[in-house]
Amino acid sequence: MMLTSKQKKHLRKLSHNVQPIFQIGKGGVNSNMVVQISEALEKRELIKISILQNSMEDPKGAAEEIVADTGAEVVQVIGGTIILYRESDEHKEIELP
Repeated sequence: MMLTSKQKKHLRKLSHNVQPIFQIGKGGVNSNMVVQISEALEKRELIKISILQNSMEDPKGAAEEIVADTGAEVVQVIGGTIILYRESDEHKEIELP
């Protein structure tokens, strides 16, 4: 499923009050983190990840890596923040337009 621009806009609005729950630092993205991100997406659907200053990861590259491993969709990459969405199987709360 690809998000439409209308859906992305809706999710961006919803994400304003969401605090980043993961931080990518010097170690970059690892498999353990991907598992945790996937579990968080199942519970919350919409999450933010921040890339720390000391990280060598390019935010867009990190987002693509996470998306490839979790099946999530990138809502937005802005500065050092990645906003991801994945519809939850058991905790679906977000209704997309």
